[in-house]
Amino acid sequence: MSTANTSIVAVVPAAGIGSRMQADRPKQYLTIGSQTILEHTLLKLAAHPAISRVVVALSPIDQYFSQLSLQNAPWLTIVDGGASRAESVNNALAELASNEWALVHDAARPCVNSSDISRLIERIDAEHFGGGILATPVRDTMKRASADTANPVVLKTEERENLWHALTPQLFRADRLREALAAALSAGAVVTDEASAMEFAGYTVELIDSDPANIKITRPADLPLAQFYLQQSR
Repeated sequence: MSTANTSIVAVVPAAGIGSRMQADRPKQYLTIGSQTILEHTLLKLAAHPAISRVVVALSPIDQYFSQLSLQNAPWLTIVDGGASRAESVNNALAELASNEWALVHDAARPCVNSSDISRLIERIDAEHFGGGILATPVRDTMKRASADTANPVVLKTEERENLWHALTPQLFRADRLREALAAALSAGAVVTDEASAMEFAGYTVELIDSDPANIKITRPADLPLAQFYLQQSR
């Protein structure tokens, strides 16, 4: 299969609240420079030459997207999000043909490197490629904590060898991802990202070593770091 004849659609679940940011609006609508986080993310995806269009899943009660200048962009399709990430992604996948590839990316990862996206997409040409994700190897010592979230203590040190941080984008064929999400949700499996659903369905998911600057903005301290990375990429 050649990527030249493959339709790749970016899917962005953006219906979340992001309560850990302690802000007056969902985190994707906080600004970095003159644009919201979501605008940075969507424009980065739309600018990639291999991506044909972008589907974004928004909360049905979203009050902010209509204020963005890109709301009517010809490359953008808007769908209603669901109560969970998996539901939002599933709703977005309804806009894709079965043989299209879904490049699912977090709304709060505006610093993704275009060359990393290219390296992930290029894997479509590889024989037996069932899907893959951007990821980074774990470099720090990992501790397993107690269930006490207020005052956690270390239960044990986990072996970090062969452990990776799962990032996005995550790339899978639309029909396979739809089926995997449906099967995982029906079975009550824990679906924290698209790869976990594909793993549950028995697919092999490749790990593409990527730039650690591809951070997910979840806390207030992440904003200045994301701004720094975005400035460096210009």
